Amino acid sequence: MSQTSVIAYCRPGYENDAANELTTRYGEVSIYGYPVSKKNSGFVLYHLYDAQQLSNAIAEFAVRDTIFPRQLIAAFATLANIEKEDRVGQILECLKDVEKPLSIFGAIDIEYPDTEEGKTLAKFCKKFTVPMRQALRKAGWLTAKENTGKAKIHIFFESFETCHIGYSLPTHASKDHLGICRLKFPSDSPSRSTLKLEDALVNMLSSQEQTKVLRSGGRAVDLGACPGGWTYQLVKRGMYVEAIDNGLVADSLMQTGLVEHHAADGFTYKPQFGRVDLLVCDMIEQPDRVAKLMGDWLVKHWATHAIFNLKLPMKRRFETVEDAVALLKTRLHALEDAFSVKVRHLYHDRDEVTVTIIRTSKHEV
Repeated sequence: MSQTSVIAYCRPGYENDAANELTTRYGEVSIYGYPVSKKNSGFVLYHLYDAQQLSNAIAEFAVRDTIFPRQLIAAFATLANIEKEDRVGQILECLKDVEKPLSIFGAIDIEYPDTEEGKTLAKFCKKFTVPMRQALRKAGWLTAKENTGKAKIHIFFESFETCHIGYSLPTHASKDHLGICRLKFPSDSPSRSTLKLEDALVNMLSSQEQTKVLRSGGRAVDLGACPGGWTYQLVKRGMYVEAIDNGLVADSLMQTGLVEHHAADGFTYKPQFGRVDLLVCDMIEQPDRVAKLMGDWLVKHWATHAIFNLKLPMKRRFETVEDAVALLKTRLHALEDAFSVKVRHLYHDRDEVTVTIIRTSKHEV
């Protein structure tokens, strides 16, 4: 049957936060609907009141500009009570009864929720991709060869019996399957927290920003550095790091000659030479307190750029992040400089979000 809703994939347990964000974001641009989700399902359905707004909704903002969604799909059909025999035929029959949203699609993804229950669908979805792709090409829904420049069709199996059919735009979607960027843990890193910073560097900074912010020979401060997971990422890129923590930093990092360890309080520490290129912080503290500290460093020009995590409460997580970041942006907007601010609940984050603040104009040095 036809359906007009946006599907947002998210970390299981964060459905309400993704739902609140979609309701807020779409409400701000007069695209109205209501969210439906189940706890720990790993996705949210945002049903639109006006079916004609589906194309506008999926083009309104990119996944990279949201906080909690991992992927955003414009769903135009749902098929329930799917029987085991000839699933391909049932999906093709369903598609005959809906209005084609675009003339043709360039690629296909067969997907499932990122939950323990959803992972039981993984093997089936992988095997199902080839016959479904061939059938859609024959039916004129897909280009003869994959074309990543065109919209992608998604068939999202909520269960073996129910699937949602939709599409994503190449300029707005996550390029990763299920919206998940899986990184390999470097065996020489002192902690797994290193993946959080690598995820941010790879997925939240453009290649130009990476070159500017992470230049070899640059200087950084890592607040709450112990045992050195975040410092590791900076040292790997040739940066000098002032590692601030009352605990110990891994010997392997100290031996590089690029790390100075200072046993000090992250909230009172000042950079050794008056300023640094980059401030990073993964301290376990109240989000508003960390946001204020980051603002202090940026306003005082102690740091040119900042990347940090905000630990999340059990409830009202979207609102908590919005409030903390809004206050920080107000302080930054009062400066002559311009800043690019992004907030994401990354795959390697758990109960926290990552914020990147890149200074984009004249007073960078």
